[in-house]
Amino acid sequence: MAEITDEYMQSEIANIKVYALCLLHKGPAYGSEGSEKIIWEHGRNNFKLREAGKLCVMGPIPGDSELRGTGIFSTSVEEATAIMEADPAIQAGIFTFEIYPFRSFPGSTLP
Repeated sequence: MAEITDEYMQSEIANIKVYALCLLHKGPAYGSEGSEKIIWEHGRNNFKLREAGKLCVMGPIPGDSELRGTGIFSTSVEEATAIMEADPAIQAGIFTFEIYPFRSFPGSTLP
């Protein structure tokens, strides 16, 4: 493992960017009749956002917790909120969401 110097850390920290972290929760209509089709369209919307460069990371949370998914937007909190408010699964009450400012390093990737 390479040595991480103070200078390296300072140069990396200078490049931190603010993103928007989205947490998706079960909504009052979660599991209702026809919700699978709406969730499918929610997924299609996520792929469109990823292709547009606005949704960097997305994914469902496995299991049966109230937390159902997460995403990291490369937008402002305000724009991410507007995007989520227009999502078909949010509009149908299948999911609710929270958005938080999230700081990270541009270029970070998943293995």
